Amino acid sequence: MPQGEGSHTPVSDNAQDKDLSLKGSTMIRSIRVPAWTTLFCIMAVTACSTGPATPAPAPQLALPDTTTITQTGDLRIGTLDIVTVRVFGVDDLNGSYQVDQQGNVKIPLIGTMMAKGFTALEFAEKLEAELGRAYLQDPDVTISVKEGLSPRVTIEGSVNSPGVYDVNGTISLLQVVAMGGGLSDDANPERVIVFRQIEGQRHAAGYNLKMIRANEAEDPAIYGNDIIVVDGSRARQTYGEVLRSIPLLSLFLIF
Repeated sequence: MPQGEGSHTPVSDNAQDKDLSLKGSTMIRSIRVPAWTTLFCIMAVTACSTGPATPAPAPQLALPDTTTITQTGDLRIGTLDIVTVRVFGVDDLNGSYQVDQQGNVKIPLIGTMMAKGFTALEFAEKLEAELGRAYLQDPDVTISVKEGLSPRVTIEGSVNSPGVYDVNGTISLLQVVAMGGGLSDDANPERVIVFRQIEGQRHAAGYNLKMIRANEAEDPAIYGNDIIVVDGSRARQTYGEVLRSIPLLSLFLIF
């Protein structure tokens, strides 16, 4: 059949499919980008969305009742403290005596005694033993810490230099552990307990030093009169399994 200017050649279905396929292929090729460009975009989006790691909030113990020296069974005598001695029935031995820089105190009849590091009860028992050895029969001694010049924290358990340390202002848990000479070989850095007197009752919170050092948990503030106990074989000799019973990142009340 002759073809005029307005006529056209019929196209088969297969030809149309092939033409569309070619067009589709051309369209796909026109928007291809190198693989490294795609990877770069993904990394950029990820970096913008994540940002720097933020430490997890530390378990919050309320502020202590006081940061000054208080009369508790855990209070240990320190340098420059003034201890008050009361000997029942022997007024001549009663009085207040200041602990010197070496931790000693001079007591009438007895002379110089080491007082630093003892609780009031422990020092009273020591004084009773000295008086009963040569001077009195069954002496009854009462000791109280009358004055302390600065707040103190106590660090015990599996550290190299446990003891009572003076603090000025607020310091962090990591700083207190450093004051105690750092962790001993038997320490469990994943369980450090802070005891604090709040509203007349003792509370505690557990912390993980590994997470704090890795900036995965907040380094909590420590105040005067706080007691820090680092878990480990040495600590469990004194505290038994009490430390392991305290859940991390939570608070509980010790009765």
